[in-house]
Amino acid sequence: MWTSPEAVIAILGMALVTFVIKAGGLLLANRLPQHGFAAAWLKHIPGAVLASLVAPALVTGSAAEVIAAAVTTLVYVTTRSLFPAMAGGVLAVYLARLWLAA
Repeated sequence: MWTSPEAVIAILGMALVTFVIKAGGLLLANRLPQHGFAAAWLKHIPGAVLASLVAPALVTGSAAEVIAAAVTTLVYVTTRSLFPAMAGGVLAVYLARLWLAA
């Protein structure tokens, strides 16, 4: 199998951009405020990003997405851990889509 030079250049370019973004984030993390309004605001960004990704799926999606959101909420409230909640939500949407398609 032969890969074109353009594909290799594109892959290397994307790898470089990814590395620079991650390294930049690590280098700038020490300079972020640790206290005050800006620090409190920055702590809420991950939740806001997650909500902005999930909300359209809930509004425009099927019953499977609503079931998965309910399962995710229930698992999170029960365990207070994000990873089991996300895993439960992914599993719930997969199983609900299988069940509703049948």
